Amino acid sequence: MSEEKARFEKSFPVSWQELHRDAKALAWRLSEKGDFKAVVAITRGGLVPAAIVARELDMRLIDTVCVASYEHQTQGEVKILKAPEGDGSGLIIVDDLVDTGSTLRLVRKLLPKAHFATVYAKPEGKPLVDTYITEVSQDTWIHFPWDTEPQYVAPIAGKRVGR
Repeated sequence: MSEEKARFEKSFPVSWQELHRDAKALAWRLSEKGDFKAVVAITRGGLVPAAIVARELDMRLIDTVCVASYEHQTQGEVKILKAPEGDGSGLIIVDDLVDTGSTLRLVRKLLPKAHFATVYAKPEGKPLVDTYITEVSQDTWIHFPWDTEPQYVAPIAGKRVGR
């Protein structure tokens, strides 16, 4: 088993309905943090949550930070492909998940005065986020609805060692 595969021992599927509920909860928390002038989605995972946050906060100014880092379950070097100008003042940076924090660390260098928000947070990346909704363990792979399709999955009990 590869080191990367061993890193993700648990599977956490998220439906469209659950993601919408959690992104709306993120918007509730952000509404208590002050006035923001724009929402910035970290592509690609942050696009859907950012749209929900922008709708709930009645914000029309939406931008993106375009980042490349994952190839399926393998995280490589983080590259910024496009970013908004400025220091981040008045911006909410939204992503679906903070995992190891490598993406947010780089975006924070570019936009140090922005408010960083994610729907889900893992322990290694959590210190880099200002607002999040749900914490999951570091060894969990979150299956977002845009990356999945319905299919049979073996029961958890059948996956235990010795069975």
